[in-house]
Amino acid sequence: MGDVQRAESSNKARLAIMELANMISVPMSLNAIVRLNVPDAIWQGGANTPLSVVQILSRVLPSGGGDPENLQRILRMLTSYGVFDEHLNCSGDDSHSPERKYSLTDIGKTLVTDAEGLSYAPYVLQHHQDALMRAWPLVHEAVLNPTSEPFVKANGEGAYSYYGKKPEMNGLMQKAMSGVSVPFMRAILDGYDGLKGVKRLVDVGGSAGDCLRMILQKYPHVEGINFDLPEVVAKAPSIPVGVDNMDR
Repeated sequence: MGDVQRAESSNKARLAIMELANMISVPMSLNAIVRLNVPDAIWQGGANTPLSVVQILSRVLPSGGGDPENLQRILRMLTSYGVFDEHLNCSGDDSHSPERKYSLTDIGKTLVTDAEGLSYAPYVLQHHQDALMRAWPLVHEAVLNPTSEPFVKANGEGAYSYYGKKPEMNGLMQKAMSGVSVPFMRAILDGYDGLKGVKRLVDVGGSAGDCLRMILQKYPHVEGINFDLPEVVAKAPSIPVGVDNMDR
């Protein structure tokens, strides 16, 4: 390898490590646009019309306010990761200051609330709750002292116990699991018929029972058992026929 190639390789490595070091900006920005309800504001029932940051703010904050420049910084960064498409429109004589508008890519559309009230947005929020974020800086201690989990060190007790005392965290977890499970189960049932001969089916860690409900809709002869923690099962919606909710 020549000097030029070595220098180029070193430059790429330095840029790569800088990107990795700043990678927290991606999930935190995702968290921000979910909390601001930006995906639903752009989607508007399937229109997905490119909107300027001022137009987006007028939808997420109808009473006014907000900082369009800061919102644009977040949207431009997430555009580089394929969440949004950026549209540049030069208008008037000032061609050096094009208006930037944003629409959702296929990735961004996963954050849009569907007709069933589901999306991947709760999944984003669930992963960045305060209790979990407090544990991440302690990951190295899992190597130094594996007798205690980082979550326990950060919060004083294990995750299952902690969640059990926090109804809002459990609720968000159930919404996150439903948002992830339903589209996957829909795809599975569209192309897989291996469940038609099953008489009894136990979904271990079945959360709100969404997967079992969808299976029973297609195979009503199946007896389903939704098996999960007591605090999870207690909040699981009842399914009219064929499913028992059981805790452990």
